Amino acid sequence: MEDKLKGYKGKSIDILKKYTIEIWDIIQITTNKTQLEGIVMPRSEYSAPDFIEIKLENNYNVGINVSEIQNIKKIGKREANYKFPEKEFPYNKDLPKLQLLGTGGTVASRLDYTTGAVIPSFTPSELFSSVPELAEICNLDCEIVFEILSENMKFEYWQKLAEKVKQAVDSGFDGVIIGHGTDTMTFTSAALSFMLKDLAIPVVLTGSQRSSDRPSSDAALNLINAAIVATSDIAEVVVTMLGSPSHDYGLIHRGTIVRKMHSSVRDTFRTIDDIPLGMVRDRKIKTFKNNYRKRSQSETTINTNFEKKVALIYSYPGMENEQIEFYIDKGYKGIVFAGTGLGHVSTYVYKAIERAIQEGITILMTTQTLHGFVGMNVYSTGRELQHLGVIPGRNLLPEVGYVKLGWVLGQTNDLREIKELLLTNIAGEFIDREVPIAFNYNIDELLKNKKL
Repeated sequence: MEDKLKGYKGKSIDILKKYTIEIWDIIQITTNKTQLEGIVMPRSEYSAPDFIEIKLENNYNVGINVSEIQNIKKIGKREANYKFPEKEFPYNKDLPKLQLLGTGGTVASRLDYTTGAVIPSFTPSELFSSVPELAEICNLDCEIVFEILSENMKFEYWQKLAEKVKQAVDSGFDGVIIGHGTDTMTFTSAALSFMLKDLAIPVVLTGSQRSSDRPSSDAALNLINAAIVATSDIAEVVVTMLGSPSHDYGLIHRGTIVRKMHSSVRDTFRTIDDIPLGMVRDRKIKTFKNNYRKRSQSETTINTNFEKKVALIYSYPGMENEQIEFYIDKGYKGIVFAGTGLGHVSTYVYKAIERAIQEGITILMTTQTLHGFVGMNVYSTGRELQHLGVIPGRNLLPEVGYVKLGWVLGQTNDLREIKELLLTNIAGEFIDREVPIAFNYNIDELLKNKKL
């Protein structure tokens, strides 16, 4: 019986045994508040005990605490099968050839209800079965580079991805798509932007907020839009994700000025302080800017050296010297502050900052407001921090500042060269000025009013 109730424990397995209920049974549960009907789902071994999980008719899952259950009635059984059928991805000699690199995440994946995990489906046959439109756009070669949760991303994986992109360019692929979890996608897009030099083809990161078994999934459209961008002339590292909650279009964001701005909505990615490079609607690209790198025959090179001993610290009231001194004592080479306002930290930590700089640690200042520029000449705190040796990071997002500082420190340990590289616009991370309409843009409204 335990095998037929895999993942259940505590009081939940007791009550299911009491009513002779198994996984995949269709049941009606009466609680002290309501009555629900759905399929009993397997649970992950890490799931909280004392809950029964069912999939409702609308395809959403709900957990019911056993303490609220008054009665369970079995109605039927419907065992789920989430494996995509195998269909060979067709080859068309007239279409461009794209490489899809899988890293994990939710895009083009399905839920494994035995483990509670999201399983990547990145073989060509699985993708053709789930997103057949891809065969109308490209010839697709797929490789799973690694299968991780995006929060487990680290600099060694960025280096591996850069090497894979280089191999794809040298092998004659016309573009690269990287399937990536959305939570740390912008760290990876920034890292690849700095590591790849003279990029000859598009490199497009995409993901999804909801897995492909959900009725509201954005996985398929994001993959289709990413394929369109990967066949375009935009030879940069970009992020392509939905631009509206109604699935009308996707937006193309430069990899060094984009951020995930909401934990769950599908149109979560936004270009910060500027407008996106363009949009994809009905499989057509409309560019909003023309200052992007164009597809070429140049030789793409990689420089993946990266200093991992870099810290990202958010300034907050009550921060003390010892929190900064921890990184000094641990031998860190760089610190990025996400400062308050125009780029400030408490004057109470000046002592630790001064010691860090004296010991050769590079300190870069960004702002946790995200929008706007660091302005360290306005108030005395900013001027004092600069006097200590803190480097203003202009409009760098905190995570981009972290990635850039790690990459710069991987290139040189000369203090003058470090500062020069940090203040050089290497991959479009700096903008000349904030675009007023970028703070809360609505693409359709901007197009309607002819501002794009």
